[in-house]
Amino acid sequence: MFAVVMTGGKQYKVAKGDVIQVEKLEQNVGESVTLDKVLLFSEGETHVPGVPYVENCTVTCEVTGQLKAKKIIVFKKKRRKGYRRKNGHRQQVTRLTVTDISKK
Repeated sequence: MFAVVMTGGKQYKVAKGDVIQVEKLEQNVGESVTLDKVLLFSEGETHVPGVPYVENCTVTCEVTGQLKAKKIIVFKKKRRKGYRRKNGHRQQVTRLTVTDISKK
């Protein structure tokens, strides 16, 4: 059984027990999060696509960490003009552990 959920403008394929990192959510570590934007639900050979979301289907996750992602370098340059700018950025992310996928 798996589902495709959308959070933070991105899509994630999840199954029970999976650990995913999503854009920062405002929950504390140990709290439960319910993701209700389920785009696809699959159980065995049965696939239920959403239009745009699957009705009565939720994915329950537990917040296991609030951390920062790997640092990326943003480098801007205009040739022959002497313009160069180098910046770094670390996006804040939330680590989720999928505890349940339910379809009513």
